[in-house]
Amino acid sequence: MLRITLRDGEKAIVNGAVLRAVGRTQLAIENHVAILRGSEVMKPEEATTLARQLYFRAMLAYIDPAGREAHQDAVVELLTAVVATIDTQEAQAACVRFAHEIAKGDHYRALNAARDLIALEKAQLPETEAA
Repeated sequence: MLRITLRDGEKAIVNGAVLRAVGRTQLAIENHVAILRGSEVMKPEEATTLARQLYFRAMLAYIDPAGREAHQDAVVELLTAVVATIDTQEAQAACVRFAHEIAKGDHYRALNAARDLIALEKAQLPETEAA
């Protein structure tokens, strides 16, 4: 069982449905669901770099099972581009972790590796490009 707490007004996506907490809310999730809390959700306009686009498409594959195949195709293309542009050992390791989790079908854990890639990308790019 997974327990999460949402603050008043905080949003979460559960199996594609957007939920908004009214007051402090605790959820006890008793079966397998695709769930993202508001801070983990990326808006399309925030996908401004390759690593961010990779995160966004992996997020869509996670919360949109019906469109997963199309999102997966985009994820593969983006991962190839990310590997070509970020060449540090740490970034390569994050790409391998990401690909491994996607291959296992664990999109949530893949998002963790994508967040690492976003941080590495930001560290490599000039401030104006990484914003």
